[in-house]
Amino acid sequence: MLSLIETISFRGIPAIRLQTRQGSQAAVSLLGGQVLSWLPAGGRERLYLSEQAVFDGSRSIRGGVPVCFPQFSGLGDLPKHGLLRTLQWQVCDQKCTDDYVWVSLEVTDNAETRALWPHAFRAELTIGVEADHLGIELEIENTGDQAFAFTGALHSYLRVSEVEAVALTGLYGLEYRDAANGNVHKLDTAPELTVEGEVDRVYHQAKRQLLLDDGSHRIGIQQEGFPDVVVWNPWEELCRELPDMSDADFRRMLCVESAIAQNPLTLEPGESWWGRQALTDNPEMSTAVTEGEQ
Repeated sequence: MLSLIETISFRGIPAIRLQTRQGSQAAVSLLGGQVLSWLPAGGRERLYLSEQAVFDGSRSIRGGVPVCFPQFSGLGDLPKHGLLRTLQWQVCDQKCTDDYVWVSLEVTDNAETRALWPHAFRAELTIGVEADHLGIELEIENTGDQAFAFTGALHSYLRVSEVEAVALTGLYGLEYRDAANGNVHKLDTAPELTVEGEVDRVYHQAKRQLLLDDGSHRIGIQQEGFPDVVVWNPWEELCRELPDMSDADFRRMLCVESAIAQNPLTLEPGESWWGRQALTDNPEMSTAVTEGEQ
């Protein structure tokens, strides 16, 4: 098997497939600049993608790793999660070796985005694949002559066998905003996060590696540049209200997102910012901190 980067059709839309010599693969949509699939070498699909997702550009694609900018969720006057998820991105760079492959996509402001948010910007997304590793880096550049503030996220939907059986460690001792319960601020005192109902938490200053244990496999989650972590599962009632998600699909996913959500970041003209999220399949060791560790 050879490493390769190729253009494919993914559910009827143009996408880029990355494949390493070891057999790991990822698929990235040019619509929204969105990772839609990740299969580690010898493994199964690790990202959730709804069978009812819409791929015509009328709305964002439900699943994978959507890019949220310049607004996370409803924290502002823009459409939820910002402006990039239904824009067409372009390939701007790529590299293919025996051990890893990566591709960079870019998108810039246009008349449509400026009508909603009057700022000039360039966003670049770099996706890299190794044998058991998926890396995603987002860079935002202020190309205008005025400063702007923004929030955002890499909104990763992780596929799980049964959400009630998974455990997420590494969040113990962190403060979070509980958006599912009146946006009250709490301190996480549990050694691990388990899902028994709707979860919508924004953890602040989350700098540790996280570990998602699904029983049969684990995913290590690390981030850099992003100060916050969002954990989301809509649970039964909210899932029924989502037209692009099957009623029972809340059991098959857990979003663990690298985010800027608590405090907006400001870029002066000519300045840039970057943040990344790295996912590792079945890591040998976790630095996730749980209760009792120093």
